[in-house]
Amino acid sequence: MITQVPDTEVTPVPTEPDATPSNPAIHSRVESRSGRHGETLQPRETYPEPARHEHALDPATAREDVEAEERLDVQALPGGLRAALEAVLMVVEEPVTAPALAAALECPVDEVEAALEAIVAYDEESHRGFQLSCIGGGWRFYSRHDLAPVVERFLLDGQRSRLSQASLETLAVIAYRQPVSRARISGVRGVNVDGVVRTLLTRGLITEVGVDDDHGAVLYGTTPYFLQRLGLRSLEDLPPLAPYLPEADILDHLIQEGDA
Repeated sequence: MITQVPDTEVTPVPTEPDATPSNPAIHSRVESRSGRHGETLQPRETYPEPARHEHALDPATAREDVEAEERLDVQALPGGLRAALEAVLMVVEEPVTAPALAAALECPVDEVEAALEAIVAYDEESHRGFQLSCIGGGWRFYSRHDLAPVVERFLLDGQRSRLSQASLETLAVIAYRQPVSRARISGVRGVNVDGVVRTLLTRGLITEVGVDDDHGAVLYGTTPYFLQRLGLRSLEDLPPLAPYLPEADILDHLIQEGDA
């Protein structure tokens, strides 16, 4: 015979608390009357998603933020606008106009022009060795005109120094046997003349005048500056030293011996 058991309330047995507390928002057990099935699970609680900022996904707004970060504030730099202008003008190779400087430094043109004039006045009062000048509408630093002799002495000092004995001998061979190749010069002097030839080229005393048709070697000759330095009107005024130099066939023989 089947005896019907009346519905009873099921109460969960208390247990020891877990070391790691559970999240009541995720798992919750509740009392319920469900006949023979005992206790059941309620659906999980849902939470609203965090609000999203619309401007974070806007490409135009993000681009504006980047441009704002990259914007240059020259007034915040050490020395301000004047120092920024001096730094730029120190590295330019050609004069730069005030509007071009204003565009590069993101400043009004009138402020740039006023700063340029202030630099000119300061350099003039300080008697600096350089001056800021506007030539053809462009600004650039130049050495002062009254210091030109000092600059000229520095630039020409290397060219006015005396030639070494090796350079003089090489120059004599070129002067009397031109056009002549390095191999022929080496044959006459008996040593390598590459370094000496480079020195004479740098001084402007010799130059390349052609190429040998047989061997393809570069031929060298003297320059008008060579005649000017020696006070000669033409190569015909050279002292008669050519007869003391070996002839071309002897030079060829010396070159062949050197190659062997």
